[in-house]
Amino acid sequence: MYQEIDVIDKNLNLTKELKKMFQKEKDYRFKSVKAEDIEDALKSIPALIIIHEDDIDIDILNLCEIIRQDEDNSITPIIVISSNIDKEHRVKVLSKAVEYYIKKPIDEEYLYYTVKNIVSLMENNRTVSPLTGLPGNVQIQAELKKRLFKKEEFAVLYFDLDNFKAYNDTYGFIKGDEIIKLTANIIIKNVHNLELDNAFVGHIGGDDFVAITPNDQYEKVCQNILLEFDNKVLKYFNDKDIKRGYIEVVNRKGVMEQFSLISLSIGVVEVSKDRFSNILEIGEVGAAVKHMAKITLGSAYAVNRRK
Repeated sequence: MYQEIDVIDKNLNLTKELKKMFQKEKDYRFKSVKAEDIEDALKSIPALIIIHEDDIDIDILNLCEIIRQDEDNSITPIIVISSNIDKEHRVKVLSKAVEYYIKKPIDEEYLYYTVKNIVSLMENNRTVSPLTGLPGNVQIQAELKKRLFKKEEFAVLYFDLDNFKAYNDTYGFIKGDEIIKLTANIIIKNVHNLELDNAFVGHIGGDDFVAITPNDQYEKVCQNILLEFDNKVLKYFNDKDIKRGYIEVVNRKGVMEQFSLISLSIGVVEVSKDRFSNILEIGEVGAAVKHMAKITLGSAYAVNRRK
């Protein structure tokens, strides 16, 4: 996947320099953008924006503010290159959430690695769930591998929302996202209440989460999470659905179906020394034990204990 980098310079000199600098890097594409066209350019959500302050006709502070006020580019990194070495000016620019201010004359090697490192950092951050801010699959797998390698004993908790699709079909995905965030917050709160450095919470994707706790503490964690979830999730349903205890959804054949209100299922896998040889085995057992929890009516957890 190539990285599109917008370069705001009217005379194209900086753009040409960067293209030459990165001529052997096929994954980087530099596009020259006029300052007055920045709002249209932001629609493509570039990986990075580089502004040549000496070569724009708009105030740099206003330009940076326009970028930061764009919802889709509120965290797009910005590099400003300028011959203005006044400290007060540099601080004002950095106060607009600009990541780097590089003074001219340009050190090509310094600029080269600054661009590469920023883009690499943003690429890594994409593995974090944008909805919950929790680590995604890459970090989850790394965490499990690390603990297996160290032969630690721990419990892996797999979370899944029941009847979530039916809820989305009835209430809409925006309300569905709110329930996902609620679930994340409840899990984080109860897992990190353990006040242990080695507790971990990750977001696999959609309505699936994972947590890692000590083997001797997951029972209380599961019970507290399910109790809090069942109490708080009701505010996301209307009174009619709460009173009757289910929602109605028309399926693809036009037939009305009834689904219970959203509940939370947790499958727990106890990991002891040498019980599992890799994380795939843990995942397989986790899927099976989570299914056991899901066939129970309402919120529940099931445990696959170590042997």
